[in-house]
Amino acid sequence: MTTYQGSVRRVLRWPVKSLRGEEVEQARLDERGMAGDRAYALIDERDNHAGKRLTVRQRAEMLHWRSGYDGGDAPVLTAPDGTDWKWDDPGLAGALAASLGVPLRLHAADGQQDRGPTVLVTTEASRAALEEELGDPVDLRRFRPNLHLDLDAPAFAEEGWTAGTVLSVGETELTVTGDHAGPCIRCAVPSWDPDGRERWPELQKWLIQEHENKFGIIMRVTRPGTVRRGDRVTAAPALGS
Repeated sequence: MTTYQGSVRRVLRWPVKSLRGEEVEQARLDERGMAGDRAYALIDERDNHAGKRLTVRQRAEMLHWRSGYDGGDAPVLTAPDGTDWKWDDPGLAGALAASLGVPLRLHAADGQQDRGPTVLVTTEASRAALEEELGDPVDLRRFRPNLHLDLDAPAFAEEGWTAGTVLSVGETELTVTGDHAGPCIRCAVPSWDPDGRERWPELQKWLIQEHENKFGIIMRVTRPGTVRRGDRVTAAPALGS
């Protein structure tokens, strides 16, 4: 069993599902995953989609909008024209609907909207290796991780991490539990550039062909605390990883 060492390179949070997010210096990790991450969503109100969460797969234009907390408890959304909208602004839903061409409503929840109370972790070695394989720049934001690590593990080592793998990050601890946690199987969203301008379908085709459509590792918080950029990291893969 090999233990790897490194540090936190980037901390990222995505307040509203499928909108652009924010890079932060620190974030709270607890039973929710990363506090405030994917805690808000847009609900599609079209007759044939009523009640479903609106995502980039339906409207790539969602990536034209940015979300961040700006010191408050609820997010502030920034429109393509640079206008800031508070989440509780009565005009926000209408502005989003006009921009995206879809009738919608806003939804807030105490926790994530998609993959449960987990944290998505990626490594710089894997991102750089994928970039070299494809021969084109690969923007990390395509994959919407929470923690991006500089780790002395080989590229794509995390694809083989099994249940029991523990990641100590500063004062926190993350574990691969096998319950909605493990290598992240990617949807089509990473094929869109992070600003929603154009699609790169070859990216997902390559992941499917060469990496079983995996990139990053989904983990659960087993010791809560605050994680900070630059925190030391120790990864102890489970026996057999």
